[in-house]
Amino acid sequence: MNARMDTQEACDLRFGQVGIANVRIKRIDAAALCEELERRVRTAPQLFSRAAVVLDLSHLLHLPDDGTVDALLEAVRSAGMLPVGLAYGTSEVDALSQRMGLPLIAKFRAAYEPADGGSIAPPAPAAAAPAPAPEPPRRAEPVRQEPAPAAGPALGAQHVDGTVRSGQQVYARDRDLVVTGTIANAAEVIADGSIHIYGSLRGRAMAGAQGDEKARIYISNFHAELVAIAGHYRVFEQIPKDLEGQSVRCWLEGEKLLIAKL
Repeated sequence: MNARMDTQEACDLRFGQVGIANVRIKRIDAAALCEELERRVRTAPQLFSRAAVVLDLSHLLHLPDDGTVDALLEAVRSAGMLPVGLAYGTSEVDALSQRMGLPLIAKFRAAYEPADGGSIAPPAPAAAAPAPAPEPPRRAEPVRQEPAPAAGPALGAQHVDGTVRSGQQVYARDRDLVVTGTIANAAEVIADGSIHIYGSLRGRAMAGAQGDEKARIYISNFHAELVAIAGHYRVFEQIPKDLEGQSVRCWLEGEKLLIAKL
């Protein structure tokens, strides 16, 4: 019996999609950081309370010393979030992560940044393509007209029939996601492309998870906790009366996430 037990593996190690937000530090002030993150947790406790976060130091002019970074990490913990690593960066950040005993994390499943430029931010965008040749002037479009949808990902859409239950997460990597049932409270659906929900959204829907700003979210029955596109999000403690239970579409206009009835 002991011989048979000795041949069994002690564990099973797998890599999967991990929910991590990116806390981008804009200035070194542990007290202000704690206050700002506490406000986020109070605003949306189901989303941010005990959320796994990565500390991103890339926007600071100079890398802070170990004691300062430790104070920033403690500020995150005091606010009710859980720092799990440092955002991948320079060789100095690599050395810092080794001294602090923290992993470097290069990519995030979904990172959130409100339109007012808050401190929870998405990964830096890819370098812009060369500007095309100038075109003849055109008539200005209405300010809030939805842009034309982009072509979907190369892979066919991932389909989910039935309810996505509380605590469950569905992720459509490199493709659109189509859900024919309800997304329950505290459930999460994520897609690198667009999301189509032909039932009720009571949990969270995050499209353009890898930064596609042309992704869309279409919902037949709107009761969402959160919707996000390419890291820009809106949290709902109370759904606006004109949108509650309605069929809606969500899209980005610049850095603002817009929602309108279908």
